[in-house]
Amino acid sequence: MLFDRPLLRRLFHLGALAARGMTLGVRGAAFDAEGRICLVRHTYVGGWHLPGGGVDGGENAPEAMAREFREEAEIAVDPASLQLHGFYHNAAAAGRDHVALYRTTTFSVLRPKLPDREIAECGFFALESLPEGTTRATRERLREIREGLPPATLW
Repeated sequence: MLFDRPLLRRLFHLGALAARGMTLGVRGAAFDAEGRICLVRHTYVGGWHLPGGGVDGGENAPEAMAREFREEAEIAVDPASLQLHGFYHNAAAAGRDHVALYRTTTFSVLRPKLPDREIAECGFFALESLPEGTTRATRERLREIREGLPPATLW
């Protein structure tokens, strides 16, 4: 039996909530030398997103972000070089989900990211021509960064 994506996403978040009580995730805005942003398209949820994921036990948030950049986009970054942009409540996920958003311009692309079970596509895009399907939250976070706005409280 196939589950629809919203149900699958909700089950994932409920599982994380049961395991952790409160969830903490990270997202990262990696800007290349041309000012383009790295975005990923997942296999299990629609739209283009900033790379990211959950913080595992024993990790701090910058370490988790460095791991997620590597896993989702083949980007190598020193966790110490990441700059915290904002901390958000993601009430749409599981009600107790929080997201730390980091930004960086100091990284290396190890190799082109090939599709896998989690990531369907990965690419760098000019802020003026984001791909169709870029999520509302991703667009809002990029606007905050581009325009120097303070971070919102909700993801």
